[in-house]
Amino acid sequence: MAKIRVIAGEAKGRKLRMVSGGGTRPISDRVKEALFNILGNDVRESRWLDLFAGTGSVGIEALSRGAERAVFIDTSKSAVKTIQENLTLTRLSQRADIQRIDAFKYLAREPQASFDYIYIAPPQYAHLWSKAVVVIDGTLGWLNRDGWVIAQIHPKEYEVLSLRELFEFEQRRYGNTLLVFYKHVEE
Repeated sequence: MAKIRVIAGEAKGRKLRMVSGGGTRPISDRVKEALFNILGNDVRESRWLDLFAGTGSVGIEALSRGAERAVFIDTSKSAVKTIQENLTLTRLSQRADIQRIDAFKYLAREPQASFDYIYIAPPQYAHLWSKAVVVIDGTLGWLNRDGWVIAQIHPKEYEVLSLRELFEFEQRRYGNTLLVFYKHVEE
């Protein structure tokens, strides 16, 4: 089983626990480092929604690098427990909110806050990533006007999405991981 760690920031070097049972696909340190190199200093004081959060690795990395807040959503009891343990290990709990709920039930709610980054990394080959992007596209309020939606998928899962408010502006491939980036259509 791969080890994951916090790469930079106030919790740099801390090893994170994995979700027991293998039902998650955590982002590799290589891909996570590449992602945060793309985002750069824009992570500071940003607000994150980590959908299908698994270990919480991406939201925790954002918090470690100075994000203001991260909301972690996962339906799995063991994933929620792992996220709580990882937030305790990294001492980042005070800026985090963990909710054990289905991602689509969460997105069906009226948005209480908008986010600068929405990270989507669901189980593979179930079309959940595309459904989540479409729901976010059709709901005003989840994503700030200059925010990004980032989907982590296997390249074979990729499909062009028909969207109204968002558009795909970038893809980055790292082996068997594809990051697809979306933002609001410019007015």
